[in-house]
Amino acid sequence: MNIGLVILGFFLLVLGGEYLVRASVALSFKLNLSKMVIGLTVVSFATSAPELLVSLQAALDGSADLSLSNVIGSNIANIGLVLGITAMISTLAIDRDFFRYNWPVMVGLSIILYIFLIINGVLDRWEGFILLLLLAVYLFFLIRRAKKEELPIDDEVDTTLQQVSNFKMYLWLLIGGVALYFGSEFLVQGAKEIALSLGVTEAVIGLTMVAVGTSVPELAASIIAALKKEKALSLGNLIGSNIFNIASVLGITAVIQPIRVADERLINVDIFWMLGFALCLLPLALLPQRMQIGKLKGLVIFVCYAGFVVMAFL
Repeated sequence: MNIGLVILGFFLLVLGGEYLVRASVALSFKLNLSKMVIGLTVVSFATSAPELLVSLQAALDGSADLSLSNVIGSNIANIGLVLGITAMISTLAIDRDFFRYNWPVMVGLSIILYIFLIINGVLDRWEGFILLLLLAVYLFFLIRRAKKEELPIDDEVDTTLQQVSNFKMYLWLLIGGVALYFGSEFLVQGAKEIALSLGVTEAVIGLTMVAVGTSVPELAASIIAALKKEKALSLGNLIGSNIFNIASVLGITAVIQPIRVADERLINVDIFWMLGFALCLLPLALLPQRMQIGKLKGLVIFVCYAGFVVMAFL
């Protein structure tokens, strides 16, 4: 029953996330937002919705560790699992924006999150507001730079959604919202029961099972693209996802319901794994072959992720 709840929760989160992205992009076109702004903001927010709903549901249910571990685990999985597996299939190119903008922001936010948590073991409302403010500043400079340099926008913004009727758009919003709500409800409940039955903490389940589940859509899309020899994924997109996970998911959750850490392991061990995976991208980008992450580097990243999962249960 517990596994069934988790699987149903994952399915509804994937379904809800997909419909919410479509509806959000369609609504953005109706509000006359440019494709660039939609790609840099709306799509990023919408694709973070599953993590947000799971974290918020967990925090409101009194499972703060599940809320925090979901984000920490998702950020680790985005690099260790998604990036590792995809790089083993198809070499990823690294652009210079990685060094100048995305990577420093991701590492900076990770360090700020750590500082907030070790002060008193709580991510409170003011700290949540600060994370959201930092995200707003990051997006402001991102959009301004994109306009100035006329950067190309990813194909994930589907221009055919400009033609969607209002009825269909509102229907997608309704389906997405309902699916995300019940998906997060089922997933959090199932995860808590599995943790109880296995005799491990909720944090461990959040770091592994729940985190991988919320990263599955990205992993599946990346593998399919890599197998088709298309551009597998942008390293910037993965890092952007990690930035949104910390700043928007934890920021919004903390503003609504402050997150108190019960399992000290999260701030004594696991957050250092998250920082470690973030920091290791820099030497990997600079080592031969420079500005590329190929099969060998992908294998190293994936093996490290497997080690993290084993250590989490031990």
